[in-house]
Amino acid sequence: MIPIITAFERSPDRGRGLARDMRVRWALEEVGQPYDVRLVSFEEMKHPAHLMLHPFGQIPTYQEGDLTLFESGAIVLHIAERHAGLLPDDANARARAIVWMFAALNTVEPPIVERGMAMLVERDKAWYEARQPLLEDRVHGRLGELSSRLGDGDWLDGAFSAGDLMMMSVLLRLKSSGILDEYRNLAAYVARGEARPAYKRAFDAQLAVYAGTTSTGR
Repeated sequence: MIPIITAFERSPDRGRGLARDMRVRWALEEVGQPYDVRLVSFEEMKHPAHLMLHPFGQIPTYQEGDLTLFESGAIVLHIAERHAGLLPDDANARARAIVWMFAALNTVEPPIVERGMAMLVERDKAWYEARQPLLEDRVHGRLGELSSRLGDGDWLDGAFSAGDLMMMSVLLRLKSSGILDEYRNLAAYVARGEARPAYKRAFDAQLAVYAGTTSTGR
């Protein structure tokens, strides 16, 4: 059965690959699983029908038969556990890859998102100028720690895994800011991810939605 995911009808990122359905698309492309996409508007995301799929009225969701999932990390983990290619066979390496998925979402992403949201919605607030350096420092702190751990490795722990997919999805949010370029190994790490054929297919599919040319993957 072909899974169905939901995505923005008109993505706020204008097809730059930052919307969270990109993570799910990428995972599906990595494992060679065809999928369909159902586009939803911001208004539809708050309708009861969508709230039955995602109680917080967001995207993406994932439907496969009688299974419905929400939260991009949970969906990617489900895909990785069901299909070969995103988690190692060795039990310990598999556990470490899952740890990196959680680290991406729980440790690295929050300060990046907080910084981005402040720039979008707080620029006219009196506290913005004083608060922004603190937000920048938090991002740099996490990037410095991640950079030290990655070192000169291609991936976080041996071969490419779902942990790398999630981490690079998070780091891509910084690409336009120039901050990532201050950490050469992290910039090269992200570039390796972007060069993967599966990433390119997923990116093109999401971009095509914004351009209004397609609504399905593969």
